[in-house]
Amino acid sequence: MGAGGDLPLLLALAALAAADSVAWAAVGVPELGGLAAAQAGLDLATGLVAAQVLAVLLESVPVVLVGASVRVPERAVRRLRAVMRRSGAVLLAAGRWPGADVQLRVAPVGWAGVGRGHGLLRGRRVTVTAGGRGAAAAPRSAELWLPGPDGLVGSVERGPAEAVRSGARADLRVVG
Repeated sequence: MGAGGDLPLLLALAALAAADSVAWAAVGVPELGGLAAAQAGLDLATGLVAAQVLAVLLESVPVVLVGASVRVPERAVRRLRAVMRRSGAVLLAAGRWPGADVQLRVAPVGWAGVGRGHGLLRGRRVTVTAGGRGAAAAPRSAELWLPGPDGLVGSVERGPAEAVRSGARADLRVVG
């Protein structure tokens, strides 16, 4: 699944997918604390790129985050898909991932909390569009808070008139 380069969406999906799990892993996501490693001289773009490392992680933990800088050859992608089918693990990619069943795109709608040039940002409202292959071929969209004014991730509540007028569906869910 590709998260369209949106780190808050990637983290929200990972938290949801790992809610009942004991572990999760991130590969090539320097925004998650890789800064110290990079300053120490480690090349984050190649440090955890090996398909063998990803395969071990996918066999060991149920949720693996992969940064946008990770590049894996097509032959290795097919092998990783087989490992995921066997283990039931989920790979969430911050950027494009070859062969992903679902691709997500995030379009900003606005921020809550800013009024007439001043105020505190309290929530970010986005439209997430999902599309892909097979059962995910028909595009679907939902408006979400990433995060909401309460600090949590959630769907945007609409009044009945607004929901009928827009025809939008807010029913993205984890599948797999």
